[in-house]
Amino acid sequence: MIDDSNRALGVGVDLVECYRIENLFQKQAKAFLDKIYTEEEIEYCMRFKNPIPSLSARFAAKEAVSKAFGTGIGEDLDWKSVSIFKDEREAPRVRLDDKGNALLEKMGGRKVLISLTHTESHAMAYAHIC
Repeated sequence: MIDDSNRALGVGVDLVECYRIENLFQKQAKAFLDKIYTEEEIEYCMRFKNPIPSLSARFAAKEAVSKAFGTGIGEDLDWKSVSIFKDEREAPRVRLDDKGNALLEKMGGRKVLISLTHTESHAMAYAHIC
């Protein structure tokens, strides 16, 4: 029997140059953070001496998830509709708000898997809806 429980219903990837996020953070600080990130994400990222790579990875994750849904960020999915958190093993996980959950249900999906990576200069995320 074939197990297709993780069959892809949608995939998305995004690559961010960290300097772009740093520029937005320096110019708009609180307004930028409040528009893009959940409180949980802000709290996590601001624990680091240099929060920019983690902020960049979460920005890329939001974009990757929106691409996996096929919507982009906009009317159907807000920036804060997608929140990235760490599970008990410190692995990144996706939490969706009502809009995100409605899209997931409409696609017939059960969950969104995410993988993040970053250096000082780039951050990347891959999202897989199954």
